Amino acid sequence: MRPDDLLKPRPEGLYCPPGDFYIDPVRPVERALVTHGHADHARPGNQNVLATRQTLDIMAIRYGENFAASRQEAAIGERLTINGVTVSFHPAGHVLGSAQICVEKDGLRIVASGDYKPRPDPTCAAFEPVPCDVFITEATFALPVFRHPDDREEIGKLLKSVRQFPERSHLVGAYALGKAQRVIRLIRDAGYDETIYIHGALKTLCDYYESQGVALGPLAPATIDNGKKGDFAGAIVVGPPSAFADRWARRFPDPVSCFASGWMRVRQRAKQRGVELPIILSDHADWDELIETITAISPSEVWVTHGREEALVRWCELNGIRARPLHLVGYEDEAE
Repeated sequence: MRPDDLLKPRPEGLYCPPGDFYIDPVRPVERALVTHGHADHARPGNQNVLATRQTLDIMAIRYGENFAASRQEAAIGERLTINGVTVSFHPAGHVLGSAQICVEKDGLRIVASGDYKPRPDPTCAAFEPVPCDVFITEATFALPVFRHPDDREEIGKLLKSVRQFPERSHLVGAYALGKAQRVIRLIRDAGYDETIYIHGALKTLCDYYESQGVALGPLAPATIDNGKKGDFAGAIVVGPPSAFADRWARRFPDPVSCFASGWMRVRQRAKQRGVELPIILSDHADWDELIETITAISPSEVWVTHGREEALVRWCELNGIRARPLHLVGYEDEAE
């Protein structure tokens, strides 16, 4: 069997003809296997969804209990058979519940990684390299300029600023699923035990993380309807980036604008967003981590998708690895 016979790109997403299922489809399909709960990978409207329990829970939180006609839990490492095709889910280290999906038939094994990061993250299971013939890798930060710094150093910059400017609030933009909880947990791990204030859009997901054993410490709503601006002097406030672009953010005392994202490596992006304190913190692999992962897995072939595909394909070719871009559409690389 050739790799293209087992998985191939279609407008709806990555399709398995013999198994008759899609991985992270961007349009509603009969059977979807979902790697994780971010909106560009996990969409409502599919008839049947197979994913980890945590991803299914997150989809229900975000879309309601009727996000699919039926759902099935995939236990990590369990081998399931769909129309003669064996599938299994393995930790991706991206966000809570995220998984790589391994697809096998007639001795051929392909791993679709979804989004992943190899570095440790206290809020989700660690990435697990899975030996395979074909590795499908993301390429969000697949340029040599993207080398993410140490997480603790970036959080240290935030806490140093909080100490230096006790009269100001610090507003940290962080995406609601994964990044916000990781930022909060890293702040706790650095020894900060004061109340952290969160935008209402984060509460349900933060509560869910807590229910899954991810301790986030004391949290409180970031509202001043019944108080004064001064109540938030010296406070850390975490919310979705979109909230800091509207009137909500102007309620806080002389706020320091922060944004936690791998894109903060690019100064122009920070400047365009009006970010005073960029926090370079990504839930995706950087250039070195992409290279190290491919080297460790040592696949015969690499397929590259959603991101800077050309640079990574070129690196593979220079290193004697067959590679090609998939040119899948509908996956965001901004929302990280």
